[in-house]
Amino acid sequence: MGDKPIWEQIGSSFIQHYYQLFDADRTQLGAIYIDASCLTWEGQQFQGKAAIVEKLTSLPFQKIQHSITAQDHQPTPDSCILSMVVGQLKADDDQVLGFHQTFLLKHFQGAWVCTNEVFRLSLHN
Repeated sequence: MGDKPIWEQIGSSFIQHYYQLFDADRTQLGAIYIDASCLTWEGQQFQGKAAIVEKLTSLPFQKIQHSITAQDHQPTPDSCILSMVVGQLKADDDQVLGFHQTFLLKHFQGAWVCTNEVFRLSLHN
């Protein structure tokens, strides 16, 4: 991993950590957000760590598994990292669905946190 730019290393590590937490125990996701974080989930807006965690923990499934197809990371001029993920997810016994998710990561008080996040299922109907 040492041959990749640092923003790709940080972005990839964050993405791996995020989906491990999401798939195992969504209640633990609060650690990656700050009170100023924003989430857009299928067009619905949520702001603040508490509102985001409430939304993610109230999603109507018991178990979920994400499979990442591709991820891209870019440094921003203000020292953040923009990460985009494309993948598939399987919730409970539902069919496999594609999704896109974008994260803006910022170094804040010694850790990388998610300040902005956008999620959409890849539904074309």
